Amino acid sequence: MAGVFDRLTGQRHVEEELAAAAVAARRGLGAAGSAMTHSWLFTGPPGSGRSVAALCFAAALQCTDPETPGCGHCHACTTTMHGTHGDVRRVVPEGLSISVKEMREIVQIAARRPSTGDWQVVLIEDADRLTEGAGNALLKAVEEPPARTVFLLCAPSVDPEDISVTLRSRCRHIHMVTPTVADIADVLRQRDGLDAETAQWAASISGGHVGRARRLATDDDARARRKRAFDLAAAASRPNAAYEAADELVRAAEAEAKELTAARDERETEELRTALGAGGTGKGAAGALRGSAGVLKDLERRQKSRATRTSRDALDRALIDLAGFYRDALALSMGSSAAATHPDMAERAAELAERATPEGLLRCLEAVLECREALAVNVKPRFAVAAMVAALGAAVPAA
Repeated sequence: MAGVFDRLTGQRHVEEELAAAAVAARRGLGAAGSAMTHSWLFTGPPGSGRSVAALCFAAALQCTDPETPGCGHCHACTTTMHGTHGDVRRVVPEGLSISVKEMREIVQIAARRPSTGDWQVVLIEDADRLTEGAGNALLKAVEEPPARTVFLLCAPSVDPEDISVTLRSRCRHIHMVTPTVADIADVLRQRDGLDAETAQWAASISGGHVGRARRLATDDDARARRKRAFDLAAAASRPNAAYEAADELVRAAEAEAKELTAARDERETEELRTALGAGGTGKGAAGALRGSAGVLKDLERRQKSRATRTSRDALDRALIDLAGFYRDALALSMGSSAAATHPDMAERAAELAERATPEGLLRCLEAVLECREALAVNVKPRFAVAAMVAALGAAVPAA
């Protein structure tokens, strides 16, 4: 399908449904836009492209091409996809949650009439991070939306832990599926110019995540971080090495977060200080900066929350890789012919399956998942990973 929807991978059914909805919205605008569904929920596993699908739909709704909504070439499409359209607000939570204060501000903006496009679009990524208060604030807007406002929510699933039942019931549901290895490899070849062997390797170990496949194929650091997770599995049964490997995993996640956020933090702080009068020589400039401590402190708090989330996300990716490795070993020990999560680690998984019992491997898998749950409720990473390593060492005998 032509246009913005070409960005989706392995989601033909979603492309067709959203394109048809955009056409119907255009035809049914009328006086009040009554033909339009005002609340949409995009769900799917990480890497399925749920936020990309929502953004493409936003572009299709704003598109000015008379024949093909979502043409990908008009000013409305290009500005939407680049995040600069005046009537499309994309909410990407940078902290651990979306607060009620932030959501109330978003709802106020959503109540405005569109200024340049046909719709005022609010796209909320990671809607599963809404606090209870934020969810209630959004629910009020979703239940009685302005005539030309559309809410696009993205969440992993329709489970009540991801999205409230009441909020879910007010939305039209779009379910994304995990792209196949062939689909991802094809994208890497055609869009990124990778050779067939590299594209196939990256696609096969990405867990159905297009972005992860791209990083593994092109970034040496990403490959090193993945290897570190498997090294932890090897070290877990050696007490003298296990906890050092655990600390290294946590340190690497923190270092990655610092690398990703440091430059932005510095820029934001400098811009705010300049706005508050730092460096000024006029009358009252020094006094204005002295009275801005609270504003700077609030910025530091938000930056710290963003760094914490970035670090937790990096650590969680390593834990997902580790869980997949134990899953592969468990499948081999049970004689299963299921496709491996990490086919390039087949020899190491087979060696682990030979010296561990299925019960022990299951306990390892459970320990990794429990570590992820502990991190989700804000247990300190070093404590959570150390507890996991202890459980891994107890479940699998040393070689």
